[in-house]
Amino acid sequence: MSLEGKKVVILVEDLYQDLEVWYPYMRLKEEGATVYAVGSGRAKEFRGKYGYPIEADLPADRVNPDEIDGVIVPGGYAPDIIRRYPEMVGLVKKAYDQGKVVAAICHGGWVLISAGILKGKRATAFSAIKDDMVNAGAEFLDEEVVVDGRLITSRKPEDLPAFMREIIKALSGV
Repeated sequence: MSLEGKKVVILVEDLYQDLEVWYPYMRLKEEGATVYAVGSGRAKEFRGKYGYPIEADLPADRVNPDEIDGVIVPGGYAPDIIRRYPEMVGLVKKAYDQGKVVAAICHGGWVLISAGILKGKRATAFSAIKDDMVNAGAEFLDEEVVVDGRLITSRKPEDLPAFMREIIKALSGV
């Protein structure tokens, strides 16, 4: 268990991409991490694009960035909702500013844009938000996973194995 004692937050909202929440959730648990599903606080349960539910462990305004090791932003349509909640965007920004692992996949890049953390960074995302990423100051790369310091990004569900490999490496200090 390489991530024993690590705490990771996965942001959730309605219409999340099911695989992009559950694959990281289960892989991190397999590695021994404590994983929290964190929502906006407007509801206790959220449903993915394909209807699979997840119950939020707590709302974003109750997460202390000092007490976590990383934040994962899944894709789907959820990021467009997540970025409407200042406490969720603020959690990503604070975690990033503290040097924590911040990872986003697919449309999750929208939350990174709203957090203002992409300027001068190398990153990737689903191709539909490439212009948004570039306009936010990122150097956009069409690769399965891009690591720039503690910022980790991927494009789509098929990239999840590479995405999680790099998140686990970063969290374990490799």
